[in-house]
Order: sequence, then C-alpha cells, then structure tokens
Amino acid sequence: MDLSNFREEYLKGQLHRKDLAENPFEQFQTWFEQALKADIPEPNAFSLATADAQGRPSLRTVLLKYFDRTGFVFFTNYGSHKARDIEENPQVCMMLPWVMLERQIIIYGKAVKVSRAESLKYFLTRPKESQLGAWVSHQSSVISGRKLLEMKLMELKNKFSKGEIPLPSFWGGYRIIPDTFEFWQRGPACMTVSCTNFRKTAPGQLNAFSHDRPAHNKPGAFFPGRNNTALHGIPVPSGSAPHLMEAGRA
Repeated sequence: MDLSNFREEYLKGQLHRKDLAENPFEQFQTWFEQALKADIPEPNAFSLATADAQGRPSLRTVLLKYFDRTGFVFFTNYGSHKARDIEENPQVCMMLPWVMLERQIIIYGKAVKVSRAESLKYFLTRPKESQLGAWVSHQSSVISGRKLLEMKLMELKNKFSKGEIPLPSFWGGYRIIPDTFEFWQRGPACMTVSCTNFRKTAPGQLNAFSHDRPAHNKPGAFFPGRNNTALHGIPVPSGSAPHLMEAGRA
C-alpha cells in the first residue's frame, strides 16, 4: 500500500523559548494538563521501548499512573517480557504520542522497581476487578484459551470473597528515572519541526539538567534538537518539593 500521499497541515503551534519552563518536570506537567483539557483518549498511555541483553528491542503501550520529580511510574507483571528486558537492561525509552495536539514527548532513562510498600499503596486504590486481574493475568505467557482465564478469575473471586485481595508477589511498579527529555511540537508546513531537550548533567541529582534552545529544523535532520541547537547550562531549581500528579485511571 502506497502511503506517500498522506499529508496533514500542522497549524497548532511551535515551541518558543519564552513559553518553556526551566524544569523538564514542570514542562511535562504543563503539557500533560493541556492534554487532559484537550480530552485526548487515554492521555497517560505511552509507548515503552526496552531491549534485552543482546540489544533486541521490543515495544508496547502501557499506562502512566503517576509522576513527580523522582520519575514516571507504571505497573506490570514482573514476569512479563518488558520486565525480563528491564532485568537484563534497565535503559528504556518512553514516548507519549499526542497526535491530536501535534506533539510528542520522548523520555530516556533507567527503569527501577519501586518498593513493595509503594506497589501495595497503589494496588489498594485499584478496583477489585483490577486487583483480581493482576492475579489472573500472567503476561507474556501462553494459555490454551480464554475460558481458562475466566475459570481462574471465578476461582479467585471465590477465594478472596470475604476479605481483602493481597498484592501478588509477581506484580508491582517501575519508576523511569529520566536522563533526557525531548519535547516535540510540529509546526506549520513540513519545513519545520520544533524540539527542545533537557539532559541530565550530574548523575544521581534529580534536578541537574541542561537545556537546549528550541530548534526549527528542515527536512533531513536526523535528530532535530540534538545536532542543530546550542547547549545552554540551565540548572533546574532544587528548592521546591517533588509534586505528585496522578496520571490516569486505576
């Protein structure tokens, strides 16, 4: 199928330095709140790219559950394909594709398990059906049919009918600790793509990021914003407390 004639006119805006926060977490929150107001379906859905020890990549969509200055948290089965990849290679990339706003955010970083206490705190906020789903669904495993899952779900409903559903030992959260942010805004005509980067400059320090100017790039630039902008060291303020923001349904 030839898709070469698929074209759109991008008119929703560009990035301007005066409109950008000095802190990448604040910029993320601003755009996320705008995505919420735009009524984008599942604005907290993001593509998560992982790679195993041999460098073989894999990609899937997961849901961002909350974020603050320590990172971006999602939950999964610890026996899943993505969890196995992270065990072998914790370097990951996440991307939120807000096509309706002609925007995307790409974040590179390291995925680490959250504490069991943090996983439990979130698990207890989930509806009971979702709690049971965590027990039933062994992600990335082969089953004989849907009927088996339905039977297992009914068995667990009966088992936990008179009490709280415990947190499975094989289920919990990961926090993506970022080292690079890329904020993309498509501009008018195909000649321009705006992008700004924040890169971590001091490993281990949450607020040590440097900042690129927005770039207006012509077609052919391989990584807009990386090769075409001057790097300016702008430290992120370290005095403010982390701000926790919920990012979707349970």
